[in-house]
Amino acid sequence: MIKKIKELFSKYPVLGEIFRFCIVGGIATLVDFFVMGVVLYCFEPSLYPNFYNVFVGGKADSSLAANMSGTGIGFVVGLIVNYFLSVFFVFISKGNSKTALGFLEFALLSAIGLGLHELGMYLLNSLLGVNEWIVKILMTAIVLVYNYISRKLLIFKDKNPKPQEGENE
Repeated sequence: MIKKIKELFSKYPVLGEIFRFCIVGGIATLVDFFVMGVVLYCFEPSLYPNFYNVFVGGKADSSLAANMSGTGIGFVVGLIVNYFLSVFFVFISKGNSKTALGFLEFALLSAIGLGLHELGMYLLNSLLGVNEWIVKILMTAIVLVYNYISRKLLIFKDKNPKPQEGENE
């Protein structure tokens, strides 16, 4: 089975890149959630009998300050993890990713993705009343596609593309 997957990815390298992109995105999301949990637990330990309760529910809802801080810090740490894993593990062509400008572009594109996600949540859930988990799944899929395409085209693009068959070199 593993051998067939490796053959498939060597025949279609972009497919392997997309697969690695999804794995890295999952890892970055887990880091984001974990960091948010740590922040919530540190802000309001009286709400949570133990750290596990941060994820399954405490005695009451956490404060807006705790939620906003946890979301922001989790997003930033997840973004940094995602950036390094993308540079060293996901994309075949490195483009300008290993520069300060490359990191800033990565962060900006990620922030736009976050904004798209939030906009979709607001429009579909708050205004139209679609179930929040359905919207969350839909927006996650849309932003996943946006993130891959925007990063591939703007940051991890091949600096020296090979000429197509039949083109003059």
